[in-house]
Parts: sequence; C-alpha cells; structure tokens
Amino acid sequence: MRNTSSIYKRMYSPKLIELFKNPKNVGEMPDADVKVTEGSLACGDMITIFMKVDEKTKRIKDIKFLSYGCAANIATTSMMTEMVKGLTLEEAKKITFKQIADALGGLPPVKMHCAVLSVDGLRSAIRKYEEEHGLVEVPELDESFVRSRLRHIINPKIGRDIISTGIVDEIKVYDGNVEIDLNISEDDEFKNYIVGEIRERLENLPNIKELKINFKE
Repeated sequence: MRNTSSIYKRMYSPKLIELFKNPKNVGEMPDADVKVTEGSLACGDMITIFMKVDEKTKRIKDIKFLSYGCAANIATTSMMTEMVKGLTLEEAKKITFKQIADALGGLPPVKMHCAVLSVDGLRSAIRKYEEEHGLVEVPELDESFVRSRLRHIINPKIGRDIISTGIVDEIKVYDGNVEIDLNISEDDEFKNYIVGEIRERLENLPNIKELKINFKE
C-alpha cells in the first residue's frame, strides 16, 4: 500500500500541506450577508462561500468556507479567504488564481483548477452581494436570466446542474414574478437542498418580486 503522506509531500508544498491539515476560516456562517456554492462533486471539488461585508466601507469583514474535495481544494480556498479578508470588494475582485497558487508555494498542474474554483467562488459571492445591494445593475428579468442562475445549482444525484439534468421542468416570468416547476416530488430526498439553493440564488435579487416553486404531483 502506498504511503499517502509521502505522496502528498512529493506533490504539494509544505505550505499547502499545512493549510490542508489546519485550514483557516472553515465553517458555516449563519448570519452571512451572502452565501454561494460553486463546483460539482461529479468533478471532485465543490465549495460553499459565506461572506460578511461592511455596508459602509464595502470591506470583507469575515469570510468562511466549506469544502467538499481534495487537499488542494481545501488549501486553496483557505488561502483565498486569508488573502481577501479585510479587502474592499473591488480589491478582492483583483485576486487571481495564480496569486493563490504562488502564495501556496505552487500547485501541480492537475490541481490548478482548485485555485480557479476558489476565485470563481469568491467572485460569485461578490457579484451576488453587489446585485442584492443595488451596487451593480441586474440583467433584465427573463427566462434566460433565471436559467443562467439555476445552472450553478447541482443535482446531487448526478453531479450536474439542475437545468441540464431535467430537474427544472418549466420557468415562467411575468411582472417581476418567477414561477419554477420542478420535476421532483414533494418527498424527494434532495428537495430541501434544491429549493434552498434556488432561493439563495434568486429570492433576494431586486428585480424579482416573488418566487414560487412548484413540484410534480
């Protein structure tokens, strides 16, 4: 049997191994201003970002994460949270995946996607905060806009988004109202997760007056 520790030492820098073993800013944040999930378990890595922002200065007061992935996924997201805490949103947007990789002492090429995912999660969280607080213009509300947001939500049974896997049956948009028909039953084991993610993505957007979610009979 191969020694896992020796494999990690050959692949990863001491800094990355340290953050994998003792990651910073891990955990949920019940009072977060924004929460987003990016990635897919089907690809092996997924992260959830929680963020609190000072409303006046637009600085990131606190940021935490949950990781569902490998050592590099945990370490890169931990490093990202350390780098952006205390920055303004505009400053945080400029953080690149290469800066994160460099701060860890480098990443194997096959693990560079973990640094990319951490940045994608950060930028998604910032964008969501800006949209919900009127800091950027939200695109016109139509079916295409709603579908684009739902493509970020993963169907846990398959590991792909709920649009491409047929979970979303129909989307109706009218007078600022959004009605979504889901191709799952009320007693589906993943119903609460999927509904919660839909509400996280859509409910607080200023261009949506009411969100209604229906299930097949």
